[in-house]
Formats: sequence, C-alpha cells, structure tokens
Amino acid sequence: MAKNEDSTFLSDEELVHRYRNSHDPAYIGELYVRYTHLVYGVCLKYFHNDADAQDAVMQIFEKLIKELKKHHIESFKPWLHTVVKNHCMMHFRREASVAKKETELKNNIGGSVENNNIDHLDSEGEKELMILYLSTGMESLKEEQRMCVEMFYLKDMSYQKIVDETGYSMNEVKSYIQNGKRNLKNFITEKSNGKA
Repeated sequence: MAKNEDSTFLSDEELVHRYRNSHDPAYIGELYVRYTHLVYGVCLKYFHNDADAQDAVMQIFEKLIKELKKHHIESFKPWLHTVVKNHCMMHFRREASVAKKETELKNNIGGSVENNNIDHLDSEGEKELMILYLSTGMESLKEEQRMCVEMFYLKDMSYQKIVDETGYSMNEVKSYIQNGKRNLKNFITEKSNGKA
C-alpha cells in the first residue's frame, strides 16, 4: 500500500481488488478491522465459547489471505458471511465425524469386555479406567498398527489417505487397522480380567 494512501476510505470491494492485485496484507488488515467483530459474533453463535470463537476468527482471516487471491468477489460482506457459516459448519461436521469414529472404536473394543461378562462401564471411574486401558493399549501396539488406528479412528482419515500419508499398501493399511483393533480388544480384556 502506498505510504500516504488511507485505506479506510476504500470500499470493501476495492480493498479486495487491490489486495488481489498487490497481495499487500495491509488491505486484509483493513477488512479485519471492519469485520472482526461481526465474524466473532457469528462464530460465537455457533461455538457458544469465547476461546473457540476467537480461534475460528483467526482461522477464517488466515483463510481469507489465500482465498481472496483466487476469487473475484463482487459483494464482500455477504460472501464473508457465507465463508464464516461454512467454516463453522465444517468444524462441526469434522467434530461429529471424529466423535463417531471414536465411539465406533470404543464400541468395537468395549464389545470384547462385555462379551467376557465384565461389568458394564456405568460409573465415571470405570469409564476413566476404560479410557486409560485404551490409551495404554494404543501405546502397546506395533508402530504401524498404532499409526493406522489413530489415523483411521481418531483423525478420521480414509484408507486411501492413510495409504498416501504412510506409503503402506491398501492391504497393509486394512490389515494394520484390523490387527490393531484385535490387539486392543485383547489388551483391554486382559486388563479388565486382571491378567495384565
């Protein structure tokens, strides 16, 4: 931005246009000043938590630094509102997906505990014990099994993504997950029966 130029008099769209042409972050800075409170307000409605809302605001403006270089925006404010809503919804979809995978893993492993006539994990203490067993059990797995189980269940990565990330073959990835799950079941069953 030119030294004597006052960006406060430029329209949103002009700021976007100039940023797109110059990549000067000062233009984004002006948009941040104008809209940070509005973005924060929308995020707070979704997250109901000050810290999470503030984190989301920073993530959204970091995203704008890249997105505004690529897109021609005719009306900035409604476009920004859509970006904010989509960001929040994507966050909750990811959270829900990861939570589902975590539940699936716990159910898969917990099934072996129940099948061995162990008391159901009703109390908080028992649940904490189960989580401790799960955590310790993960550490006891072979490195490739632990890595694949974590990626699939806790990071919500697809088989193909794990293949790409690790360099293992598709069959190896599926095998490591299956064997890792079985070993976790065995570990927790032994712990619950007091054998380990």
